[in-house]
Amino acid sequence: MSPLKGLWLTASTLPQWPDPTPAERLAPLPAVPGSAGERLPIFVARTLRKTYGSGATEVVALREVSLEIAAGEFVVLLGPSGSGKSTLLNILGGLDVPTSGEVWFADHRLDGADEAALTRYRREHVGFVFQFYNLIPSLTVRENVALVTDIAEHPMDIDEALALVDLLPRRDHFPAQLSGGEQQRVAIARAIVKRPDVLLCDEPTGALDYATGKRVLEAIADINARLATTVVVITHNAAIARMADRVLYLGDGSIQRQERNAQRALASEVAW
Repeated sequence: MSPLKGLWLTASTLPQWPDPTPAERLAPLPAVPGSAGERLPIFVARTLRKTYGSGATEVVALREVSLEIAAGEFVVLLGPSGSGKSTLLNILGGLDVPTSGEVWFADHRLDGADEAALTRYRREHVGFVFQFYNLIPSLTVRENVALVTDIAEHPMDIDEALALVDLLPRRDHFPAQLSGGEQQRVAIARAIVKRPDVLLCDEPTGALDYATGKRVLEAIADINARLATTVVVITHNAAIARMADRVLYLGDGSIQRQERNAQRALASEVAW
């Protein structure tokens, strides 16, 4: 079995993948430099490689990436465009699979899961926040968030989710009546209303101005602190890295280095 067997995410709450074969069973997990050793890992990846195309047209997006991310940790994946950070986030989120290597969520192996199992994993355990909000224009704020509660097993109250992102007074407004930052906070509420174990954020401030971006970062940090949700944010903005427990610097498809912040900065303290 995976070295993560017995993690607080019980079998009853997880997608039902078959147990790994003897050939798939992992050896004892070596320490990953810079990992949060005092907290149980929720993600473990070993020698992930992702390629697109073949032969002369082959593009290598990830090169033997190994990492672990602790339950409740706030991690920033920092790197320029083309560094592999979006590919890595997509693999952790079950939106893509590696060409080779292993990736585990709790005690279940994602790289060997079929599409049905990955769909259950995304629905039950992962919240996504993207650069663009993907709200339905004809639905109110509350109705946009309610779409997720219809497929979630144990969702939180919709107004509770909206209160966490300071949007309860705007619950009956339509997206066109909101600012960009407010729309992004609706997207965050939609992602967390199903009580995900993991919140994966792909350039969540990329389309926002400075002041609005900071409010979105405040909402993400608050969710990490209040709900103990594991947060992974990818960005090319180095200033945001100060808010994380740990920063992974990506370049040319690999993790170049890792740093742990002795003290996390508040969103109000971050400037760029």
